[in-house]
Order: sequence, then structure tokens, then C-alpha cells
Amino acid sequence: MIVLILLAAFCVLTAQAQDAQSAKLQIDHLNKLADKATEVVEVTLDEKLLKAAAKFLSPNDPTEAKVKEIISSLKGVYVRVFEFDRPGEYSSSDLESIRSQLRQPGWEKIVGVINRRGGDNVDVHVKHQGEQIVGLAIIAADRTQLTFVNIIGPIDLDKVRQLEGQLGIPKLNLPKTGK
Repeated sequence: MIVLILLAAFCVLTAQAQDAQSAKLQIDHLNKLADKATEVVEVTLDEKLLKAAAKFLSPNDPTEAKVKEIISSLKGVYVRVFEFDRPGEYSSSDLESIRSQLRQPGWEKIVGVINRRGGDNVDVHVKHQGEQIVGLAIIAADRTQLTFVNIIGPIDLDKVRQLEGQLGIPKLNLPKTGK
């Protein structure tokens, strides 16, 4: 009987870990945009690298202490930023693979900004596991810049708001959750 309980607990924990990992989006196809871009920023931090990076953050510096608290439970941070000299160097079809992943069950769009005058277009999606947010995806695009962010792991949006402008995450004015 104890073996069955342990096996059931293991299955639940494994399913939860896999669900959090399913928040990692496939973005390798974006690499082809690097050839056209004049500037490329690529941040790839898996759980092991995040834990190593956290060790270098000072608990005595308030900003570093906040970042350390936020990244300590994350499983990954993946950022791609492409800057182009001219409009039209990338197309909306370059983002379709990502958007199709974001239409899968569990993902919910929480912010959508469309600027038809050539300004920033922003989509923010979260992935839920029950009541917990386990993934965040941000697509920010304008005529000459494309930014993609994927954060994996237990996420408190109020804490993620504190990461804006750091780790390659653009300032997006994410909504406050009231917690």
C-alpha cells in the first residue's frame, strides 16, 4: 500500500514538473533572423545557470536581493532580441510558430497591445497549472525590433514586474495582480 502511495505521489510530482517544463516554448526557428539583424541579444539561462547566477547576487543590495528571490524558483529564462536597420526584415509569419504554441491549453493571453501606426505591438501570455502561474511569454514587436521572452517556473506577476528592465526583459508595465 505504501508503495502505491509513493508511486502515486511520484506520478503527481512528475506531471507537475512536466507541466512546468511545457511552459518552455520552442524558439530555435528565430535563429534565422539573426542573419538579417544588425544587433542580436540572446539570453539562455536554464535552472542550473539561474542558481549559479543567484550565488553572485548580494543579499545586502536591495535590488540584487529582489532579483535573487525572484530567480531562485525559476526553471529558465530565455530572451531573444533582434534589431533591424529597416522595416520588413521579419514578418508576422516568423512568429506564427510561437503564437500557435501559445494557443495550446493552459496558456492565457493577459495583455495585448496593437499599434497600427508602427509602434510597439505587445502580447503577454501566462501558463497556468491550477491556480499557479508556471510560465510567462512576452512578444514585443515594432517595425525594426522584435523581442521574445519566455520565463519558466512558479511565477508571481508582481515579482516579475520587478524584473522588467533586467535580464534582457523589456519594461512592459505588466498589470498588478493585487496580491
